[in-house]
Amino acid sequence: MVTITASGNERRLFDTPYAVGAVTADALRVAGPGVNLSEALSRVAGITVNNRSNFAQDLQISSRGFGARASFGVRGMRLVSDGIPASGPDGQGQVSHFDLAGAARVEVLRGPFTALFGSSSGGVISIVSAAPTTRRVQLQLDGGSDGLLQGRASIEGPLGDGWSLRAQVSRLHVDGFRPHSSARRTLGNVRLGWEQGADRVLLVLNSLSQPAQDPLGLNQAQFDVDPDQTTGVALPQNMPGEADRFNTRKHTAQDQAGLSWRHRFGGGQALSESQVALYSGRRSVTQWQSIPVATQSNATNPALTERHPGGVIDFDRRYRGVDARLVWRWALAGERGLQLVAGAAVEDSNEDRRGFENFSGEPATRLLGVTGRLRRDEVNQVRGRDLYAQMEAELTAQWALTFGLRHSRVDFSSDDRFIAGSNGDDSGSLGFAATKPVAAVQWRASPAFTAYLSLGKGSETPTLNELAYRPDGAAGLNTELKAQTSRQVELGAKWRDERADADVALFDARSEDEIGVASNRGGRATFRNIGRTQRRGAELSTTVRFTPTLRGLLSATWLEATSSDGFAVCAALPCITPTVPVAAGTQIAGTLQRSGFVELAWAPSAAWELAAEVRGQGRLPVNDSNSAHAPGFGLLALRVRWQVALPVGQLDLLARLDNVADRRVVGSVIVNEGNGRFFEPAPGRSALLSLRYSAPF
Repeated sequence: MVTITASGNERRLFDTPYAVGAVTADALRVAGPGVNLSEALSRVAGITVNNRSNFAQDLQISSRGFGARASFGVRGMRLVSDGIPASGPDGQGQVSHFDLAGAARVEVLRGPFTALFGSSSGGVISIVSAAPTTRRVQLQLDGGSDGLLQGRASIEGPLGDGWSLRAQVSRLHVDGFRPHSSARRTLGNVRLGWEQGADRVLLVLNSLSQPAQDPLGLNQAQFDVDPDQTTGVALPQNMPGEADRFNTRKHTAQDQAGLSWRHRFGGGQALSESQVALYSGRRSVTQWQSIPVATQSNATNPALTERHPGGVIDFDRRYRGVDARLVWRWALAGERGLQLVAGAAVEDSNEDRRGFENFSGEPATRLLGVTGRLRRDEVNQVRGRDLYAQMEAELTAQWALTFGLRHSRVDFSSDDRFIAGSNGDDSGSLGFAATKPVAAVQWRASPAFTAYLSLGKGSETPTLNELAYRPDGAAGLNTELKAQTSRQVELGAKWRDERADADVALFDARSEDEIGVASNRGGRATFRNIGRTQRRGAELSTTVRFTPTLRGLLSATWLEATSSDGFAVCAALPCITPTVPVAAGTQIAGTLQRSGFVELAWAPSAAWELAAEVRGQGRLPVNDSNSAHAPGFGLLALRVRWQVALPVGQLDLLARLDNVADRRVVGSVIVNEGNGRFFEPAPGRSALLSLRYSAPF
């Protein structure tokens, strides 16, 4: 039985009146080295998680087309780890610190009910760690193509008196298959739990350090000639004074702590339990970009270049929050039940952001890819305040109703401390508020079949970066930019029996005030609302157990994500006013019309498993005008897993061969990349060998 926590308390996946998928620990383990969510989430319908093969940039993640416009990083998705948000109040997030090796499962929620997770939650990805049940120590070593080497050590087990502990540290090094794409990652995670009687307390600590080179994207001509190359501006200088060599790279560090406490009330009263989660953390990023020197410092246009924020991004962000809820349960006549969850959430993000030139010195001896003069200095704050409630009522043994409501307010403020020449004061503040209702009716036709209809209203605020500058060039925040709103409806059905599981969902989401680019010049990208869009489609997930030793899995997604209104976009940089028309009905950039995953696994015994996987997708538009696309593809992977019992402990071996046919394809795209370097190539044929030793103590 697979359980999820998407509704605020554990329940069977089969019982939910919305589309939700779960990837188990076993599936995570065999999907790869446990580095990126993209390894395993391709088996979940409705969601796109593409690996950029670039540790300097986060994964490309979207759900039913929401979040697809993000050029880098994750936006428009709600990311959660053990109940602790990995997304900020403005919808920007990251998954680099997720502990996949220690996860019990990853939950993926799509559709109208994602609105109950707050602002900018077009989809929800939640990772849930496994509670230790036995004492054991684990050592793991992964080796693979392109210089991949990872070591991991962990210790876990019950400690007595209700206490349990799991501590893990891992170290990753990869050279990358393209020049200038190496990375290192050191990740530490601690899970300390205590459970006794009516109380359960969980403390989660994690720390991440990740320096990575950035090979950037390729344009169409570069990809066609050699997908293994790196564009020249990303590379370091061979000598001082060499032009257009910026040594692009990024260093990320994050430390976070989260504490949750659940208390169950007894005595037969309606108030059943309380839950409180608190978290605090700090994230620091320094990124050296490839912005040309002339763009930052052009003597022929000093008024414009004085406003440029520079070619180095440097920020320190402190964040914290609390989420508290109460759960009531009432027993009704006829073995029916009524449940109410009500709570409040508060989250704050305080950011000290600076920008620097990425050069220093005179032209003849100029150094590029360094931290030069200060060009931006500001303190930004985002605050989120939410109230929410969800009620589930069993009307009869077969019919149930679910209602939910969340009121969110997100406030932005910026204090500009770098005011010089034509670079005016960009300080300002503004706020967004939205009330989002959701509802569902569910028909439990039998213990094996259920169907549901759900609908709701969602909202997505602009991010702090999208609000930073005004399209008219005046100083201050972009106060004309509105939040994007959506109305969604979903019709679904679920089937479970001894031989097969199946989930089907049909959906339609219509948005207003979609956010797009207004101008891009002098290092300042500005945004505007471009009108209405529509996302509709179908999802299918099924698992079939052909025999006790042979099983198959299929997930397939069809998505039609288009603009309902025409608008204009920028033709090239610099862009003051968009002039290229985009007709109504054009596909939303970064969205896939077709994608799918098929797996056939044979396990002749508990010790052996052999499997074949096929992942495919259609062509992918890389910009708003759909003038260029990444071609579709299908990739085959093979894997074998072997468990060996030793006199002391157990050895688990995993071997994978990905992209067996050595096809050269585009793994992900940089949406609307201003220089035309849209394409991020996927590696060719690659191998992985993983050894994990586990022993009791």
